[in-house]
Amino acid sequence: MHVLITRPLPAGAATADAVAALDFVPLLAPTLVVCARELGEIPAGLVAVAVTSGNALPGLPVSLHRLPLFAVGDATAERARAVGFAYVTSAGADAAALAALLARRAPEGPLLLAVGEGQGATLEQALRAAGRAVHRRVLYAAEPAAELPAAAVAALRAGTVGAALFFSAETARVFVRLVEAAGLADALGGVRACAIGGAAVVALRTLRWREIRQARRPTQEAMLALLQ
Repeated sequence: MHVLITRPLPAGAATADAVAALDFVPLLAPTLVVCARELGEIPAGLVAVAVTSGNALPGLPVSLHRLPLFAVGDATAERARAVGFAYVTSAGADAAALAALLARRAPEGPLLLAVGEGQGATLEQALRAAGRAVHRRVLYAAEPAAELPAAAVAALRAGTVGAALFFSAETARVFVRLVEAAGLADALGGVRACAIGGAAVVALRTLRWREIRQARRPTQEAMLALLQ
């Protein structure tokens, strides 16, 4: 069974490896293209870094690797360690869990909140409401893909796709647009849609799937459990 992986690279590649380990055939079909941005001038006096996505990590300079880093989830934490951050703590869930973790564990002083374009405002407000000094910086933008990969289109038309993974509401929304533009909406009747959260489920309901399942927790492990 083919499993479509719609999350952008490089995270999608790591998910593909995990899917293959479960004896499914991963098929990369990223619906968003991540464009990295540089941090620019580093705010003075930083005591810690918080990231809401692994996509923000390439924009963080090596000089910040000495600081403790707080990650939204386990996969982002693993990527942070891989790029050189030595002191990494995972919230293991979502932005709300990250805010609670920072309130409990982050040192006193200014925090760098590294996010994507259009993201992180609610988390920033929560931290400021808790009395924390926060510097929110946009370190990447996610642009919609122009079309689905040819291999994904062929597999959908051939009926070999059994499931599709959606790790955000935006990947789901773009997928819906690309499928409709390609005339493939009728090819999803045998496909199980696996969504990381309620907003993704809402976006996916505009198409006719075999079924839509929502992960119990917003983690890759919980997403992969939906394939069973």
